[in-house]
Amino acid sequence: MEKVIITAAITGSRMQRDVAPYIPITPQEIAQSAIECWEAGAAIVHIHVRDPETGMGSPDVNLYKQVVDPIRSKTDLVICLTTSGVPGLNLPTEERLACLALKPELASFDAGSINLGQKPFINSVEFLDEAARQMREYGVKPEIEAFDLGMIITALKMRDEGKLDDPLHFQFVLGTPAGAPATAKAFLHFYEHIPENATWSNIGIGAPQIDMAMLALIMGGHIRVGMEDAIYIRKGVLAKTNAEIVERYVPLCKEYGREIATPDEARKILGLRKMAVSEHETC
Repeated sequence: MEKVIITAAITGSRMQRDVAPYIPITPQEIAQSAIECWEAGAAIVHIHVRDPETGMGSPDVNLYKQVVDPIRSKTDLVICLTTSGVPGLNLPTEERLACLALKPELASFDAGSINLGQKPFINSVEFLDEAARQMREYGVKPEIEAFDLGMIITALKMRDEGKLDDPLHFQFVLGTPAGAPATAKAFLHFYEHIPENATWSNIGIGAPQIDMAMLALIMGGHIRVGMEDAIYIRKGVLAKTNAEIVERYVPLCKEYGREIATPDEARKILGLRKMAVSEHETC
């Protein structure tokens, strides 16, 4: 079976240290956590940045650069930058997409709107069209994040309209409060609707993180783990680092007969082109 890509989701945009005392907040903490995850076996890091003063998510491209530069200088990680801004605040399109100027190899593409907490996370047709246009312009592959089946259908429609390119790459996000549940039945429903040539990865929010990872390993997909999605290493025990979470999953992958993909092997699997240093310097 194909090697498994481990994505480490380092930090989200809202969770504070009163709930998650070890979650990375500053650019230096986020970058260091990403480097540690690479050392532990992750091939991709999914990056949000935080305002160091408030601890809340930020679209500030300068903060992204403070994270991206040390990762690029010290690792060969595939970097996936979020374009969600801060879900629920629904920031202007230009702010949400500013990080694409750093030319990550992947960027999140939330393919529809959904309620998160008490506020809607709006991803309008206009936003998605512009995100797809800019990602193509910068040579960034969209990571299509699907919280419900409609987001998969939207992505397929955009592909048919020539706005997204095959092969598509999906990130199933299961277990959010208003999205599809983190169950085998919901996962299989998603899986049955993606094209045969698509690649995909599975996320379980909270306690089901391990269940969704195991389904992905059985079905030949890839996994995303990390503090953005679940802060416990096991029941009642907080993870102290993201690397600790990655380290837990590496032997589990091997037990399922799946070797761990290196970043360059992940690039080959996903059809990515590693950018030269000179291309990064033009940002």
